[in-house]
Amino acid sequence: MMHMTFYWSRQVTLLFSSWRTDSWPSYALTLLACVLASVFYQYLEHVRYRVRRSRKPAGEPLLSQPNRASGKWSAKKIAGGLLFGLSSGLGYLLMLAVMSFNGGVFLAIVLGLTIGFLWLRSEDEDEIAGVNSTCACA
Repeated sequence: MMHMTFYWSRQVTLLFSSWRTDSWPSYALTLLACVLASVFYQYLEHVRYRVRRSRKPAGEPLLSQPNRASGKWSAKKIAGGLLFGLSSGLGYLLMLAVMSFNGGVFLAIVLGLTIGFLWLRSEDEDEIAGVNSTCACA
């Protein structure tokens, strides 16, 4: 049965018809998999951000135009593209898992995204805030 509203049950079908839980241990493992997948999503976003930031020289403004003539297929561009593809695919799978409308799955994914952000990406926000706070824009 496909639910159209949130429900709370240990019985859930997630992403594939073969991924069904019918006991508390299988449900707990499913929730753990959701948390780990969400943390991994944040890790991929963190790595992708680092690859993208490593392209710009330290003194170059963030909004400057890229030099499109040099290195159309550089290793960094290919790595960035692959990371974007992996991150997008995993993000869509997480979205589809949330669309199972199981409350525990939803909370597990939000918990994993929160843990991943606090663990890996909150320093990225601090760097951006540090750049903006050092601006003498008066």
